[in-house]
Amino acid sequence: MLKNFAFKLLLAGCTCLAALSLPADPAKSPKPAIYDEKADGSQQVTDALATAQTGHKRVLLIFGANWCGWCHRLHTLFDTDKEINDTLKADFVLVLIDVNKGHNKAVNDKYGNPIQHGLPVLVVLDTDGRQLTTKDSGELEEGDHHSPQKVLAFLKAWVRG
Repeated sequence: MLKNFAFKLLLAGCTCLAALSLPADPAKSPKPAIYDEKADGSQQVTDALATAQTGHKRVLLIFGANWCGWCHRLHTLFDTDKEINDTLKADFVLVLIDVNKGHNKAVNDKYGNPIQHGLPVLVVLDTDGRQLTTKDSGELEEGDHHSPQKVLAFLKAWVRG
């Protein structure tokens, strides 16, 4: 009886592995890369701070990775919701920090390891580079998406006054 159970378990495992190796559904195209996996996050922040100072804006760091579905959802919301997009353009310099496989670890460490909250995670800086807040984006979720109202309220709370 134990041999029969072990055989069924082995067979089920092989079936699962075979399913994992099936080719991707051609109807579903891969998501475009939104994070530059080669970018130096420290340089990205330096450049953003210079832009923020001249434009009197905050810097919004978004730590994430191209494989992260929630990162793509948040990015899409930023692009498609007019009020969020207008607020971002008017009041923030947006920086997408790639943290795939430990990339930009020094930037993550500098801001207190925000990725411990999961991805994506948001960090707001003032024009001098001081960290004002860190936001677990999970708190901005509603079901299978980010709530536009919660995201907008978060952004408006950190608009330079």
